[in-house]
Amino acid sequence: QVQLVESGGGLVQPGGSLRLSCAASGRTFSRYNMAWFRQAPGKEREFVAAIGWSGGRTDYADSVKGRFTISRDNAKNTVYLQMNSLKPEDTAVYYCAATTRGGSYYLGQEYNYWGQGTQVTVSS
Repeated sequence: QVQLVESGGGLVQPGGSLRLSCAASGRTFSRYNMAWFRQAPGKEREFVAAIGWSGGRTDYADSVKGRFTISRDNAKNTVYLQMNSLKPEDTAVYYCAATTRGGSYYLGQEYNYWGQGTQVTVSS
């Protein structure tokens, strides 16, 4: 199995940038497909971005496409989410998730492991 710990959240002004990190433990980390989800106050958890085990395939929610970039460094057991041009509507708790499954990458139910979340607040 794998354990996930997010970091890098904080307060940023609209138009600013943040890079989130998800540190993973586990011998088979490189075999996991990874994703970022987020949950804003009063809203359901939603898909943000996903990356395949090799890093060659990435997918993004339409709301973040062109602004966010997901990447991974298997040697460091870490997945990243670079967030640029941040908007107030990006404010949420961001969660890192892992799964050995493929297919419905945008569904939270497909993921076996979750981090504790890191708060991102975009406000002037």
